Amino acid sequence: MDIFYPVKLLADWLTYGVFHLAAKTIFSEAINFFLYDTIKIFILLSVIIFIVSIIRSFLPPEKVRNILSRKNKYLGNVFAAMLGIITPFCSCSAVPLFLGFVEAGVPLGVTFSFLVASPMINEVALVLLLGMFGWKVALIYIISGLIIAILSGIAIGKLKVENLVENFVFNNKIINSENGVKMEWKDRISYAKKYTADIIKKVWIYILIGIGLGAWIHGYVPADFLAKYASADKWYAVPLATLIGIPLYSNAAGVIPLVSALTEKGVAMGTTLAFMMAVTGLSLPEFMILKKVMKTKLILIFAGIIGIGIIFTGYLFNFVLR
Repeated sequence: MDIFYPVKLLADWLTYGVFHLAAKTIFSEAINFFLYDTIKIFILLSVIIFIVSIIRSFLPPEKVRNILSRKNKYLGNVFAAMLGIITPFCSCSAVPLFLGFVEAGVPLGVTFSFLVASPMINEVALVLLLGMFGWKVALIYIISGLIIAILSGIAIGKLKVENLVENFVFNNKIINSENGVKMEWKDRISYAKKYTADIIKKVWIYILIGIGLGAWIHGYVPADFLAKYASADKWYAVPLATLIGIPLYSNAAGVIPLVSALTEKGVAMGTTLAFMMAVTGLSLPEFMILKKVMKTKLILIFAGIIGIGIIFTGYLFNFVLR
């Protein structure tokens, strides 16, 4: 049973019971989508930030630096990307971990490798792809996502853009991290509650804006729009699919059923993979959250590098999988 089924019931009750909207209309479905995703995302965000905060209380920043800040800085990018693969978080929940890495002194380029890999590569999605499309597509998915994450982090690291990150990120060190192992549980819980509340207060409006845009796309863009304009013979199919994927908030596992439907309608596999990677790796809600910790120029650089990698990957695999 879907653990968020009660949330769906609540969203349905609000949409049709409280607001008395007519069922099966475009507007009511968009509102229902907005309510469901808003409640679900805030629950996920709160729970995950709280859990991450508890974990952080056990990890001194020195330990994190030792793992990710190797003498071979490229190895740090590889480790960060691989760490992102095994953390089953969506893009929004990866941001608090990103903040923690930066606060711990991990190089910015290495943290971006993690930030890209965590939402883009998901073990649940890997299993679903393996079952639906076979090992070849599943392998392409994980290798391409890993390469994009590593190269994106290396590129951002070489650009030396630390000045585009807000000062408070570097100044805000992990509370009591030097003595994390000596903290009492009540102190860890108190720290986690405060940190969670602070993050939610900073980002809630940006999350609502991102979900609202996603709800509009969900309700008012026809289901066959992408299939119609992104067939394999269209040169612009891959960049179009990438652009359309940006405002559609979802995790990799959630978007795979749509990927399956698109491929059945004739959309090329590389195009659908580009769409899926854009939904997860270029998430608009993620950019809204990142706006609080970095300047717009760095967000555009981040999005541009990942976008180029995704588009290149889409064209490459459209060619390979003909």
